[in-house]
Amino acid sequence: MNNQKYRIIHRYIGNFLAGIMAVYAISGIVLIFRDTDFLKSEHLIEKTLKPNISKENLAKALRVRGLRDVNENTDSITFSNGSYNKTTGVANITVMKLPVVLDKLTHLHKAKTGDPLFWFNIFFGVALLMLVITSFLMFRPKTKIFTKGLYFSLAGVALILFMILWS
Repeated sequence: MNNQKYRIIHRYIGNFLAGIMAVYAISGIVLIFRDTDFLKSEHLIEKTLKPNISKENLAKALRVRGLRDVNENTDSITFSNGSYNKTTGVANITVMKLPVVLDKLTHLHKAKTGDPLFWFNIFFGVALLMLVITSFLMFRPKTKIFTKGLYFSLAGVALILFMILWS
């Protein structure tokens, strides 16, 4: 293939991926704040569990990570974001959730192999790799612009490695 064909392939892959990259960028930025309540709102969840679950097993039964500020008496167990009635088995939990659309977008980044989005993530990664490869095939290897492109690419790799090793 000649350089012109690689430019055309690169252009159309880039145009197609531009929209996908914009969505990934937004969801990625939102994920940075996942340990805060930024853009989240409170939701009350009521679950009915077996009665008389011990405080040691309550987090597992509720499917939440570690309960904080746990206090237990004969009738109930209270914790930082809710309570559990030992007699009835009813648990009330307050959770912070992103709006539905943002929650779905952030799920793109967290898709696992059992999730249908898994295939989309593989496609996206391969398409980005194609974009990288075609960007180098657009110019002849002995040209100044090709060499500068390599230097910028190496600088990008060095920056990522520095950030990973430094953090």
